[in-house]
Formats: sequence, structure tokens, C-alpha cells
Amino acid sequence: MNWKFGDNINTDLITPGRYNITTDPRELAKACFIEYRPEFRQQVQPGDFVVAGHNFGCGSSRETAAVALKHSHLRAVIAKSFARIFFRNAINLGLLCVIADTDSIEESDRLELDIRTQALRNATRDRTIPIEIPGMMLRLHQEGGIINFLKRNGLSALADLEKF
Repeated sequence: MNWKFGDNINTDLITPGRYNITTDPRELAKACFIEYRPEFRQQVQPGDFVVAGHNFGCGSSRETAAVALKHSHLRAVIAKSFARIFFRNAINLGLLCVIADTDSIEESDRLELDIRTQALRNATRDRTIPIEIPGMMLRLHQEGGIINFLKRNGLSALADLEKF
């Protein structure tokens, strides 16, 4: 399933401030979009996509927004563009963010994402949508975030990330 949003979805809509009293990722996931799209909490399924317009994750720099989305077990967040701080938090956490023109995607469309070939197929409309996944984002997504990357590869491996 796709959860379609417009432009400028800010971190307060993703995790409202009054729910940011915990660092437990499961609890943050329960608060994800709780005031903006209350049905999200009950209906989101592993592998779903959040699809949005421009400037997704704008607003405050709270990491809880990316944590809540990641622990909602989404396949990816697909948007036309991302706010810089949110994008950085997503990279650090290994939350996959995909840049694409999302205008033609509807909530009812069936999407197929192939990160290996960087292809997004809208199976409902039999259309392939060009996407961009920055190399560092892809690598840290595959590693489960920067902490897992560092645990597996050591601090000296950070220089290798610059190649992506």
C-alpha cells in the first residue's frame, strides 16, 4: 500500500512534539502520523511506501520522525525532494529515501522498487518511474544505518563512504 502525502510534510506531522517523550522506536512508530493520518498507525503494513511531494521532513531536526518511519517497517519513503536535515537523519538510520516524480502515483497503485537497478515500477499503470537513490543512502540502508556500518566496518571505513 502507498500512503500519499503532499508537499512540505513536516516532522511535527510525522511525530507530533507531545509524543516525543520516549526514545523507544516501537512507541515512536505508534505515534507516526497519529494526528495527521490517524489510520496510519493501525493500517500500515511492512513493505508499504510513503509517497510525498517536495520538501518531505521539513521543520525541526527531530530524529524521531525518521525513527518512527523506519520502525513502521516501510519499504521506503518516495518523494520529489527531502528536507536536508531529515535526509541526513534517514541516512544515519538506514531509512531508505527515494527521489522521484510522485505526481502520477496514487495510494491504490501497486509499486515495485528494485534498489539494485534503481527502478520504480508502477505495476498498476504499467509505467516505470525514474528514481535516484544516492549511493551513501543505499549503502547505509543495506547496512541498517551508520551505527551498524561502523560496528561491522570500523571507523576507518567512513572514508569508503565518500566514494558513494
